[in-house]
Amino acid sequence: MRRFITNFLAVLFLLTGAAFAQNDVTAIDILLEPDATMLKHAAAENQKLLAVFPKGFALDAAHTPHITLLQTFVRTADLDEVYAAVEKVFAIANVKAMKLEAFKYYYAPTGATGVAGICAKPTPELLKLQADIVAAVAPYSVKTATVSAFTAPMDDPADNASFIQYVSTFVPKMTGEHFNPHVSIGVAPKDYLDKMVAGPFEPFTFSPAGAAVFQLGPYGTAAKKLAEWNM
Repeated sequence: MRRFITNFLAVLFLLTGAAFAQNDVTAIDILLEPDATMLKHAAAENQKLLAVFPKGFALDAAHTPHITLLQTFVRTADLDEVYAAVEKVFAIANVKAMKLEAFKYYYAPTGATGVAGICAKPTPELLKLQADIVAAVAPYSVKTATVSAFTAPMDDPADNASFIQYVSTFVPKMTGEHFNPHVSIGVAPKDYLDKMVAGPFEPFTFSPAGAAVFQLGPYGTAAKKLAEWNM
């Protein structure tokens, strides 16, 4: 009986320890929040995509329009230090003075569908800001995590695995010369998105209205605001 109890307690410890360990890491998105001009365009495009694919996401409090600077996994216990490090970068960046040009559509494939976005041209100021953010957060980043680092899983476990890999390799695959600043606008089947990307796009100019750190949700959405700066 004593051996049984000992073994039971050992298994219980391992299970609860694993649960706690999963919560030790948070998937975050350090981002710029766009102004009213971009929000208007993004909302209009989102409605078009929802008409084609109602299972996609609407732009709302759990799917905040944004321009990602960095997606990464960090130790949950270090979040306050991450916010402090990021705030120092934003404090000297003069983000609201940036003028960005939206110039094309794009999408990232996710199985039979894709997450569409409106791309902005990467300016020298934007590239420097991203590099400074990456450097500031690097001491707190961890290589990977489980899906519990996100606010919720995606419907397909394979999509969970692919997105964990995406966040794990955001640096260097989506930084520097590979940086693709964009505002995600929704989900649709790939055949529709292929036609959208190949079609016309009328460029427009917009600016960031602020900056924030969010916990990532399904499809890489900015799902839960953790910290923000209006600057």
